[in-house]
Amino acid sequence: MATSRFTGYLESRKNIAGSACGLVGLGLTFTGVAGPYWPVVVAGLYGAGALIAPPERPALPEFPDPSAQLDEVRDDFEKLRGYLTEIELSVTAAARLRELTELLAALLDKGWVAELLAHDPEGVHMLSRIVRRDLPEAVDSFVRTRWWTRMTPGTESPELHLERQLGLLKKEAEQLAAALRETEARRQESHTRYLEDRSQ
Repeated sequence: MATSRFTGYLESRKNIAGSACGLVGLGLTFTGVAGPYWPVVVAGLYGAGALIAPPERPALPEFPDPSAQLDEVRDDFEKLRGYLTEIELSVTAAARLRELTELLAALLDKGWVAELLAHDPEGVHMLSRIVRRDLPEAVDSFVRTRWWTRMTPGTESPELHLERQLGLLKKEAEQLAAALRETEARRQESHTRYLEDRSQ
């Protein structure tokens, strides 16, 4: 530990700046300017150099970029789809679930959509939340509630809650798709303006 600290200090900016100033002090000594006090001059210049050197900046932690995060969400979505095929649903709920999963699949598709999402961390976070938390929780709570409802008939149908939840999640995904479409539209308009300006 002490050796690594010593090695780290040798490579530090403070030591490099101090050593450079110390060499100036040795130069003054050889030219006779420092006189008999040369050790004090060299040490003083080294200390001054070490003090004025900028502090060491610790390296920033590395986090996965949105593209890598999208790959992970894509893998989790495939696992989720496998789970969803085992769930028995009403015709309406199954249709809503199919609409939602098709939209999610389109948003997670590798290609230009992924390129757009790579510049939209909020969009990646939204997809991650739907795939990893909201949709699995909606379906799992439906399965558990449906079991209890069969034992105590006459209560509100869990299918209705699931259908509403799936509709809300689809609306959220549609808003993301609309935002991405708007980004592409702005890009197209900017290119048109650029070409028009260039032709004038």
